[in-house]
Amino acid sequence: PADRRRLGLRMIYRVSHLTRYSYQRPVSQCHNRAHLLPRDTPRQRCLDTRIEVRPTPATAAERRDYFGNRMYLFAVEVPHRELEVRVVSRVEVDEGGDAPALDFGITCAEARRQLGAEALEQHLLARELLLDSPMIRASAKLRDYAAPSFADTRPLLAAVRELTGRIFRDFAYDPDFTNIATPLEEVLDNRRGVCQDFAHLAIGCLRALGFAARYVSGYVETQPAPGQVRLVGADASHAWFAVYVPGDGWIDFDPTNDNMPGARHITTAWGRDYSDVTPLRGVIFDGGESPEMTVGVDVERLPD
Repeated sequence: PADRRRLGLRMIYRVSHLTRYSYQRPVSQCHNRAHLLPRDTPRQRCLDTRIEVRPTPATAAERRDYFGNRMYLFAVEVPHRELEVRVVSRVEVDEGGDAPALDFGITCAEARRQLGAEALEQHLLARELLLDSPMIRASAKLRDYAAPSFADTRPLLAAVRELTGRIFRDFAYDPDFTNIATPLEEVLDNRRGVCQDFAHLAIGCLRALGFAARYVSGYVETQPAPGQVRLVGADASHAWFAVYVPGDGWIDFDPTNDNMPGARHITTAWGRDYSDVTPLRGVIFDGGESPEMTVGVDVERLPD
């Protein structure tokens, strides 16, 4: 570890995520599930996490979900007009070694063949991520959009990297166009959306072509423009995707930023789509209609 620090091969971040709900009428009780605790991965370690919920929960516990993500389950059983959930974590992220060689490795045709024919445990687990999920349905439109990048003899990673760049160039980032209920085909038709939509789009394209892909939620460090002060709270939750490559495992790509995630990306959770890893969801009793929600995120790089 000392050698790694001297070589500058790791980053340590403090991630603060605050969610606040304000209700029109008192909520008598609520039961919630949060995916806000960073998970450990081969290149990332969560050093510590502090969770504060107001009002104080009657019950609270951490569990692992089906995909191995950290879940925080809690229930508030006193009347309240406001719910506040603050999570502060310190996360160590490796810069990583050499980037994968995109122009070599398994071809698209061979990747499909191995995924469908070989009964290795990792292949069988990956096949679950070939199937339609609540927010992503493979379609002919998605297949036709992606197909020009995926010739049978082309290396799979090169094809996925090209698809990532095409989404970045073809689609406008527009936070006012979509919400969590916007159908994926509407995103494709209008060529607009946000990081969640672009991740869903890439996953739908890959599944439509017979490749396994999963949704990844987390954060990305943002840097201020030269000469400007970094704004606290200017960061936000982020999303990208990973494709399963037989022999190499899961490889991440970020179509919103047209890159392959590295030391500035911090993983919270992964699943079939956004619905598996929603940051905070639950059931409330009363509270009126259309609660007001505010979210503040800050990703701060710490001295090593």
